[in-house]
Amino acid sequence: MKWQGRRKSSNVEDLRGQTGGGLGGGRGISPMLILPLIRMLFSKAGLVIVAILALVFFLTGTNPLDLLQRFVGGDPQYAQTSSGQVSQEEQALADQTTTVLADTEDVWNKLLQGYREPTLVLFSDQVSSACGTTSSASGPFYCPGDEKLYIDLSFFEEMDNKLGAEGDFAQAYVVGHEVGHHVQKLTGTMDQVNAMRGKLSDTEFNKLMVMVELQADFYAGVWAHHTQRSTGFMEPGDLEEALNAASAIGDDRLQKRSTGRVVPDSFTHGTSAQRVRWFKKGFETGDVAQGDTFNAAVL
Repeated sequence: MKWQGRRKSSNVEDLRGQTGGGLGGGRGISPMLILPLIRMLFSKAGLVIVAILALVFFLTGTNPLDLLQRFVGGDPQYAQTSSGQVSQEEQALADQTTTVLADTEDVWNKLLQGYREPTLVLFSDQVSSACGTTSSASGPFYCPGDEKLYIDLSFFEEMDNKLGAEGDFAQAYVVGHEVGHHVQKLTGTMDQVNAMRGKLSDTEFNKLMVMVELQADFYAGVWAHHTQRSTGFMEPGDLEEALNAASAIGDDRLQKRSTGRVVPDSFTHGTSAQRVRWFKKGFETGDVAQGDTFNAAVL
């Protein structure tokens, strides 16, 4: 996958090394900025700024500490982690991930009118979001409450070493999938599905969740289709990497691996074959209208 030297998204919060990740995935404020902030807050101009920030927080839910840090000390794309420097390999992986996020922004801004770009939160071990506190063991996830996608980059190592889903394009597929959930949030699909929680049996709701996940796979394929057409970023073997990753995280394959048996009624993401089929359909057609997994004759 050709990603070096291309635009990286600025919609990034880097919480690597911060225990718990902060409330709502917000950044902590640098100790070096505390004194300047205190001086500013007790000035007349500072009081006006605080009032404005409070109004912004009330209307948008934006963390005022983030805004204060930008006002006083700038907003670097990658915040200094509390644990110090990261390895060149990990930083390259972060750069690759934010480049893929930028690609999704370019595609969905064209395909979806009024598209709101989500924020990517990079974290270590566990993170607090509008969806609660989550450990990295749960894998990457999208939280509709704050419209952010959360990734512990160590998951990509697990894909390589434990799941047999190697390759940079396999990792890109994961980002495209989580952004696909954001598209579902913006189109109202996610809210409609969540409204059915508690109204259906566990088995029936699980079936609904499978449709949600397969549609996100389809949207990931749509993203790859349009990015390939506009940038030619894919290299030989990339598509196979994505299809292999989709297969590796199918419910049937994961259950067989962990317990030795398969329980279809408990599926929440779809089988390996289903995930491959829907990603491939999105990649081959690039047509958002063909991703209605909820009314498809065959999943």
